[in-house]
Amino acid sequence: MIKSNLVIIIYIIGIIVGALFFDIWGAETSVKKGLIVLGWTAIFLVALLYADKNKE
Repeated sequence: MIKSNLVIIIYIIGIIVGALFFDIWGAETSVKKGLIVLGWTAIFLVALLYADKNKE
């Protein structure tokens, strides 16, 4: 499997877990939850950049 596809699948699974179990998009959203999602997205972007860079 291509590394970038694997990174995208892991990111989507993480977003689903965050939505269902940690109530990220609930009415009681705090700054901490927002920073966690921002950090998860930053990790995703770095991993995607790394996977695409190593593909070449």
